[in-house]
Amino acid sequence: MADHKHGEMDTSVQEATFVGFIKASTYVAAFAICALLFMAIFNS
Repeated sequence: MADHKHGEMDTSVQEATFVGFIKASTYVAAFAICALLFMAIFNS
């Protein structure tokens, strides 16, 4: 642990996971909005 230097950690995997999470969340939100609009238009 003595060789650790602040700011040298490789965070590329965490960044890629976060980007994937944001992309999936955006798709889910868009689908939910479309489903609600469909129900509102067709009086479901």
